[in-house]
Amino acid sequence: MKHIYLDHGASTPVHPQVIETMIPYWTDFYGNPSSGHAHGRDAGFALDEARRTVADLLRARPSEIVFTGCGSESDNLAVRGVMWAARAVGGGNHLITSCIEHEAVLETAVQLRDTFGFELTILPVDGYGRVSLADLSAAIRPDTALISIMAANNEIGTMQPILEIGALARERGISLSHRCGASGGDDALESDADAY
Repeated sequence: MKHIYLDHGASTPVHPQVIETMIPYWTDFYGNPSSGHAHGRDAGFALDEARRTVADLLRARPSEIVFTGCGSESDNLAVRGVMWAARAVGGGNHLITSCIEHEAVLETAVQLRDTFGFELTILPVDGYGRVSLADLSAAIRPDTALISIMAANNEIGTMQPILEIGALARERGISLSHRCGASGGDDALESDADAY
């Protein structure tokens, strides 16, 4: 019987071309990029080049790129970072997300609310798993610092109206983050999010 794998949204085999490209970094350029010796400098140059490549893809500056170990760590860092930075400068204490976000966003948002006193609105979704733009607009307050809505749901595949969400966030001066792990990311780039 032929094996069929249907969980590519959670994990996907590494493409052979990616493996081939990565081999030198596992065998020759394995140094700590923060080290001052030759192996470290070589790894540092490779890391800088990767940062420039990703920055070009995301239409960002290399200094804006932070590499993490996984999408969950990225979500956690983005949500916490934006909310704590906003609070520090008096820029808002309120976060909006949806009830079907990845647990890395939802659990972080709930912890910020329950442990640190941030305000949180968790939006409902319709029968297709889509956030209502009217609900989102109504949830925005003067102290809203972040809207965190995934581009595509990792379990049911629903694509959110992220271009419209991005326009709404820009219009209101609110930071925006999208989890893009389950989407191609093209619309997310057009949404001009602050974190992907």
